[in-house]
Amino acid sequence: MKEILKLILVLTTICLVSALALSQVYEATRDRIAHQKRLEVLRAIRAVLPDIDNEPDKDTVRLQVGKTGRGEPEEVTFFRGRRGGKLTGIAFVVVSRHGYGGDIEIMLGLDPEGVILGVEIVSQMETPGLGAKIVNKSFRQQFVGRRLDNTRWAVKKDGGEIDQITGATISPRAVVEAIHRGLVIYQKNREKILGG
Repeated sequence: MKEILKLILVLTTICLVSALALSQVYEATRDRIAHQKRLEVLRAIRAVLPDIDNEPDKDTVRLQVGKTGRGEPEEVTFFRGRRGGKLTGIAFVVVSRHGYGGDIEIMLGLDPEGVILGVEIVSQMETPGLGAKIVNKSFRQQFVGRRLDNTRWAVKKDGGEIDQITGATISPRAVVEAIHRGLVIYQKNREKILGG
């Protein structure tokens, strides 16, 4: 019995010391992690809004745009890009829940009229060599210049205008669906986003 109590005491001490060490490491790195996340967001924004000179993460509008599949409020942050103080574009993240390997997060950049300026895949878990080709510039570039009302928003296999990827239709279909949904969200909330 005495040995068991001794073992419990040793294990408890090890757990407490480990928890304390982890909390100290977290405290020491929290600011650096937040800074790196900010840089990652800014890199994606500048990829889809290249002609800006402001800090768009400090010029934002956050709106509830609907409900998630679980019935929770879905909120989107719109980053406003400016050059010389003039609004030149809006960037925001749209998510497709229909990727082959999971969610696909896309940073979408639009001019104030709703014309696509750029598309950046922020995160994805599609099949390497197949669906993961959605990150290729040649795939993303085909969206530039399109608007909600000048495109049949589906892959060609489904009667639309967007090229799918040979051997991987699910991933491009998910990207097209998400971008189309993003354009609808922007159109519905355009006045709030531009004037908010």
